[in-house]
Amino acid sequence: MKICFLMYPWQRISPETDTTLRLIHESAARGHTVAICTPGNLTMRESIVYGFCDVLVRGDKKLPEKSQVFYKNAQFKRSKLPMGGFDAIFMRANPPLEVMSLNFLDSVKQDTFIMNSLEGLRVANNKLYTASFSGAANRFVPATHVSKNRDYLERVLLDSDSERMILKPLNGFGGKGVIVLEKSAKKSFKSLLDFYIGDDPGNYVILQEYVEGAELGDIRVLMLNGQAIGAMRRIPAEDDVRSNIHAGGREVKHILTPEQLALCQAIGPKLVADGLHFVGLDLIGDKLIEVNVMSPGGITRINRLNRCKLQKQVMDFIEAQVVLRENEAADRAHKVHLKTTLRQVITDADAN
Repeated sequence: MKICFLMYPWQRISPETDTTLRLIHESAARGHTVAICTPGNLTMRESIVYGFCDVLVRGDKKLPEKSQVFYKNAQFKRSKLPMGGFDAIFMRANPPLEVMSLNFLDSVKQDTFIMNSLEGLRVANNKLYTASFSGAANRFVPATHVSKNRDYLERVLLDSDSERMILKPLNGFGGKGVIVLEKSAKKSFKSLLDFYIGDDPGNYVILQEYVEGAELGDIRVLMLNGQAIGAMRRIPAEDDVRSNIHAGGREVKHILTPEQLALCQAIGPKLVADGLHFVGLDLIGDKLIEVNVMSPGGITRINRLNRCKLQKQVMDFIEAQVVLRENEAADRAHKVHLKTTLRQVITDADAN
């Protein structure tokens, strides 16, 4: 199989914890041709999309078993490659989403398996996506208000039955800008909104129902094809509301409760329907806070806590999807050939 990881630069990988590195290592261990490419290295020539890719050099030596050693010794060669020639493209670029990279790949999506799908990334790469869950899934989503209208947001805060709400930027990630807003601090609210919204018309903010238990941390769940495959609890650093590891939090083992499993089962079908086959859910208690679709992490830490290798399940799924698409293409080709043959029979009969 030929697979391209459309991702952040190789030099920015944290080898001890990086999820993408584990996926690349697993792909290489299976003997696949592996290339990496950053979104900015996509290009087009004569209506064909190429990528200036770094292709992993296999060599004759046995692949190191540890991802950290693999990272240190990996060698690449730069090539301009047609993106449509890959069997699979794994989207692993960090947010914010570079929409132009999706536009480049639109021309190859029919012939190459892309995870996550371009359509799915377009609709779900922001914090508004949780509002699209309806029916049984809706009860797992906390009340959320999104606006840049300062008067409206002030009214939401005053009308809330809770003494606390969560305030965060719509386009933030990694826990940046997330604060707990106390009603007792409402005199500072206007100043906070001036800071968050400013003069940029794109600076929307979120006011969200405070979920009890948030001080105990959140739960990261990795979903593969609509099913939960692993989870961990992230504990905030002392005197910090944010549980994100990059914000100083730490991880501990977590077994999903029956209600949390019900949450995953309720939203799983929509994720699959939207082509979001590999995502990270952020839960607080039994509530869904965010759906991470760009480059969800957690594999390394969940593996360590549970002595497993989730990257194997992810690569098994991709391989199965590639085989499925190949079989469907072969079936279509057979039907076209058969149709051509039968049409020729009619043409020959008409000529006689």
